Amino acid sequence: MHFEIASPNLERAAAFYQELFDWGVGEEQIDGYRLVETSEGSIGGGLLRTPEGVFPYVTIYVGVENLLETLKRAEELGGKTVVEPMPIPGAGTFAMFQDPDGVMLGLFQETPGSVGSDTPTTR
Repeated sequence: MHFEIASPNLERAAAFYQELFDWGVGEEQIDGYRLVETSEGSIGGGLLRTPEGVFPYVTIYVGVENLLETLKRAEELGGKTVVEPMPIPGAGTFAMFQDPDGVMLGLFQETPGSVGSDTPTTR
């Protein structure tokens, strides 16, 4: 699992969460994105800058073994895909869907052998 907190002021958000929770917040990466290291045993996440006019939000990403099958199952249960699968080079693939009530969640399928992966590259 992974979380993202989106804010119009990335620097203020980083300082706030560092001070509040003692999180380690990395340097800005890919255009307005900073990785977050939480306490041991907790899920990691990221902070990102929202484009002008977009309200702040939080997204939870659930790790799955088969992204396409999970999206298909979500749709069979009344959900709706809102972001088609998109690769993250060296990490995996993500997508987003809404549940039947409109709540948006993210899905993430890790690439075997990627940085931080528990999945071996060969078997």
